[in-house]
Amino acid sequence: MAEEARYVYSVAKTAIKENLGEIGIEKREVFTIPYKDIAAVVHSCPPQAYDTKDRARAEEWILEHSYVIDQAMKRFGSVLPFSFDVILKGDDSAIAMWLEKNYKILRENIENVQGKAEYTIQIYYHYDDLAGKILEDDAELDGIKTRIGKESKGMAYLLQKKLDQKLKSLVSQKAASLAESSLSRIRSSVDELKTDGRRRTAENYKSLSLLASYTCLVRNDMVARLGEILDEINCQEGFRVRFTGPWAPFSFVDYRELS
Repeated sequence: MAEEARYVYSVAKTAIKENLGEIGIEKREVFTIPYKDIAAVVHSCPPQAYDTKDRARAEEWILEHSYVIDQAMKRFGSVLPFSFDVILKGDDSAIAMWLEKNYKILRENIENVQGKAEYTIQIYYHYDDLAGKILEDDAELDGIKTRIGKESKGMAYLLQKKLDQKLKSLVSQKAASLAESSLSRIRSSVDELKTDGRRRTAENYKSLSLLASYTCLVRNDMVARLGEILDEINCQEGFRVRFTGPWAPFSFVDYRELS
């Protein structure tokens, strides 16, 4: 008989063994393997990695993996998501033994994310909009701008350089001030927050400058409040906010001690 294995999508807080249907990678049947009050969400597979040189197929596998985790969240509430291609050797009893061995760590992680989800926040600013507003409100800069049109070519060039430098500095200061004040307000509405310096600018925001990027763990009953805070920032002239989620809490689970 061929050696068995189980592909692990997530661990959920449920004590029930049940079938979730053929929703897994390549229509595999997904089911739960419980131990006490937690269960692994899995499908049966050979003990080998999902490997392909076909990029489209690989991307499809990842989408299917994410879909199962999303469905598990809808069915069980918050879950502990696993990254793509986590495969444990053995049958259902082996997975139950793995759950038993790691029960304390898995249970603590589930408790930490119970009733919560992960969200991403990106705050952008439009340089020209901010610069224009600052020019309107700053008499000194407005005076320099007026002089540029009246001076000789050489002097106008120097004045323009001076104006650009001052504007750049003031725009940076205003943006930094908003980032600092918004971070304080955002923190008041989330359980955990991580600054994400690696996140790329979203395609629809390419014309803007990324001011700040955060990943947050938010209680379900605080999402509306967080949305109100972000709406206020988004309504400020020159600023735009991108708020996405809910996602499975990949950024807020710790599997380092699992064995």
